[in-house]
Amino acid sequence: MKYFVGIDVGTGSARACVIDSQGDVLGLHVEATKTWNPRHEIYEQSTENIWTCICKSVKEAVAKSGIKPEDIQGVGFDATCSLTITDKNGAPLSVDPESGFNEHERNIILWADHRAIAQANRINATEHKVLQYVGKTISPEMEIPKTLWLSENMPQEKFEQIGHIFDLPDYLTFRATGSLARSTCSVTCKCSFVPLGIEDSKGWNEDYFRAIGLGQMADEGFKRLGGIPGETGVYHHAGEPVGNGLNKQAAQDLGLIEGTPVGSAVIDAYAGAIATLGASSSREEAHEMASRPLKESLLHLGANRLAIICGTSSCHIAMAPEAIFVPGVWGPYKSVLLPDMWCAEGGQSSTGQLIDHILNKHPAIEEAKQMAKERDTNVYAFLNTYLEEKKQKHNFKYLEELVSQLHIYPDFHGNRSPLADPTLRGVIVGNSLDASVDDLAVKYLATLQAISCQTRHIIESLNSCGYTIDTLCLSGGLCKNPIFVQLHADITGCKVILPKSIEGAVVIGAGFLGARAAGLSDNLWDVMIKLGQAGDVVTPSEDSHIKTLNERRYKVFKLMLEDQRRYRRIMAGEE
Repeated sequence: MKYFVGIDVGTGSARACVIDSQGDVLGLHVEATKTWNPRHEIYEQSTENIWTCICKSVKEAVAKSGIKPEDIQGVGFDATCSLTITDKNGAPLSVDPESGFNEHERNIILWADHRAIAQANRINATEHKVLQYVGKTISPEMEIPKTLWLSENMPQEKFEQIGHIFDLPDYLTFRATGSLARSTCSVTCKCSFVPLGIEDSKGWNEDYFRAIGLGQMADEGFKRLGGIPGETGVYHHAGEPVGNGLNKQAAQDLGLIEGTPVGSAVIDAYAGAIATLGASSSREEAHEMASRPLKESLLHLGANRLAIICGTSSCHIAMAPEAIFVPGVWGPYKSVLLPDMWCAEGGQSSTGQLIDHILNKHPAIEEAKQMAKERDTNVYAFLNTYLEEKKQKHNFKYLEELVSQLHIYPDFHGNRSPLADPTLRGVIVGNSLDASVDDLAVKYLATLQAISCQTRHIIESLNSCGYTIDTLCLSGGLCKNPIFVQLHADITGCKVILPKSIEGAVVIGAGFLGARAAGLSDNLWDVMIKLGQAGDVVTPSEDSHIKTLNERRYKVFKLMLEDQRRYRRIMAGEE
């Protein structure tokens, strides 16, 4: 048996796990990370805080596993797509305007930070051909608009001190190995890099960077972004070994052995896709898939699946053998998950965060939490039970009947996909003066329905352009919620496959990267099939009444979107 460590940095925590060569988790530990949110559009983090949390998580996970550090054969990282700034020596540099860019602990602009909306709008106005690979609309959550914001808002002498501009996953492999090699996943998905082999691409497009106002990056040969591929920069596919493995300091920090192979990192959503897209429900099925030729295996199991990683936000990752362009959906991205396969990445900017917002702003939340405590459960499980009791009290056959007059449109933090409009906002129709737990429960259910409707909107956009999505591979903490899962099946009409380890799927995917780096296989898809483990399968309801109710709700969802757009046109004097 071989053993590997996966390390995942999400929005609010760092976690590590130890897995074996069958994909079983032997030890897992989570540490909360720190976020600064001084204004509604500003979200900042710290590489030093994150690294400290990583190190504690790894040591605890290894201790829980009972595996000796010398038996760990590979390490993999994933992290949120957050802009990370250091000086030429790798020390943190501040991105914090509140401190005059002097608080160097705050050197990460979190993905959720929307300070660069104006810069993103200007980049989009160029209509440059590079933008066709991000659904024709770049997001303020991506690294280049944020870099442009820094260039325009930092004092020039401070901006010139920046030595390295990383996506967070690549910073972590740099911290672990000392290598400045970048991952194809990070630079392609978030940094306007177009992989070699697409038209006449050389990686970084000099004309694009000059057109958007970052010509100095081209003048420097893109050194701060990772360099020119094959000349001054090294770029790896997911899981390929980085540098010479763990350097002495990182090995000491993590409690592992110097030289342990480190796999090229991915963005956290892609780690969730790595853990779930190849997952089989049995060892026999996995063996059968592994015996097929690679392309046949990919097409049979991967092309009709959509990985949805459900956390603070949600990401939707689809894979195809050819480039499929979907307006408002990021990509198509070549070779960011598997070499020569193309990925599309949809997303919802706020899902878990939206649920918490709706609950925590309600006047009955403390009463609900107390009731949950009395039942020795959490507030979400309590509300699920409460809704079932409320349904029975009213002699309803379906939960959906509890919210027939309450509708929520979920873009409280803007729309990532399929509209790519960060200025859209949430809508609640059917509010009353009710401040009871009853009202809290139905708003909670309506929020889950709204998130599911938006997932359907994304799937319809993908399928209208050439995808054939009929199966959802869900992972992340929200998948522990049976109502959330069943609504996704019922409203989208897709089969849902849950991973064996629901909450641990993303960090397990990072462990697969460590297995690839250690040589368990020289093909990541093979690792995904061999180690991926499916859990429960949830199918859409065949009940005609539920189907009718969901069709009506989805129709209202689309109308609420159009109404919001119309209100804006009216206020702008356009109609």
